[in-house]
Amino acid sequence: MNSIRCLWRLNNIQLQQIRLGHRIRGKAPIYCRTIKERIDELNYKDELYTTRIDIGFPSEKKNSLSAREDRIAKVQKAKSDKNLEQLARNLQLEINMEQSRKDWLQSLGPLHKKQIADHYAIFEHLYGEGFFVPHLDLEVFYDLGDGNCLPVYYGNVVKPAEASQSPIVSYESDGNSLWTLVLTNLDGHLKDNEKEYVHWMVSNIPGNCIEKGDVIFDYLRPFPVKGTGYHRYVFVLYKQDVQMKYDLPKVSSASLEDRTFQTREWYKKYQDNITPIGLAFFQSDWDKTVKDFFHTTLNMKEPVYEYDFPDPYIRPQEWFPRRKPFNIYMDKYRDPKQINKEYLLRKLKNEHPFRSPAPPLQFPNAHPFPKTMPSWLKLHEQKIRLKWGRINDV
Repeated sequence: MNSIRCLWRLNNIQLQQIRLGHRIRGKAPIYCRTIKERIDELNYKDELYTTRIDIGFPSEKKNSLSAREDRIAKVQKAKSDKNLEQLARNLQLEINMEQSRKDWLQSLGPLHKKQIADHYAIFEHLYGEGFFVPHLDLEVFYDLGDGNCLPVYYGNVVKPAEASQSPIVSYESDGNSLWTLVLTNLDGHLKDNEKEYVHWMVSNIPGNCIEKGDVIFDYLRPFPVKGTGYHRYVFVLYKQDVQMKYDLPKVSSASLEDRTFQTREWYKKYQDNITPIGLAFFQSDWDKTVKDFFHTTLNMKEPVYEYDFPDPYIRPQEWFPRRKPFNIYMDKYRDPKQINKEYLLRKLKNEHPFRSPAPPLQFPNAHPFPKTMPSWLKLHEQKIRLKWGRINDV
């Protein structure tokens, strides 16, 4: 009877909603900073050290209104020209690319070059807070030896083998002006990240005759180290006010210690007499010729870098993991290099030095597996046949 009463009472339990009290975590809102104030404090930059300084030549002042009117007049004239429309419809309209590039260099070209250089952080790593607008078009070409030339633009890729010889440099100049040309590597110093390697420096160039200038540093080919990605190689042309005699030793060897350089400190010392006006740069990454360069020219072992990625989080291993394939689960706690080694040994086991490799299966999954093979091993072999997963890492 007592048990029946207890069941009756349990069935008549009434649930009531209870509102819990509100607790403030941390300080009260009237004493705390807002999100905007905290973000502004984190992103604060001192204007004394972050204000950018134009160290180049000033831009020519142009009447924007008249330039806009001229541009509108040209567009309207082109729209009203029936011959242009007819040629465009018949796919016979030809554009003079040389004239188009010339117009671009005289209008928005210098500003576009500056924007590209800012994107690649060229000015930041060359001069710190300084920058300049490259008003003078600097043309750089590498002779490939087969009658073709590889131009250097503003960030295009040039392999070390293609830049093994000194380039052809040209720019517009009269015979009375003096120039200094510098080629530096912003990312290649092996000991100090704040320093650079100067690959080429020619001073007191009369006009555009590079061969008549004073060579301070002989040309040294690019040598981006394996594993360090793309390196930025920057050509900067400076206009001299007077005949310059830089306090730098003449270097004709490939000694990296003698070629250690810092553009910012060097420019601060001579900024009263030289002004940057031309810019061109390219990117270069490792190829097989860099190894020979280290062994034969620098007489040293080739350094190889490997990026150390942060280890992914893996929960502690369990004795009895539930609903997890044991082979995949166990591989999580093994050395990836050991797993790749096993795949490599399996690949080399079926290769013969004097025989051609066996042809791949035309229909990999059509070939049956042994009936006694467990399901997890079948799935593992299917992935290997289809070249899925780790087999591609070997």
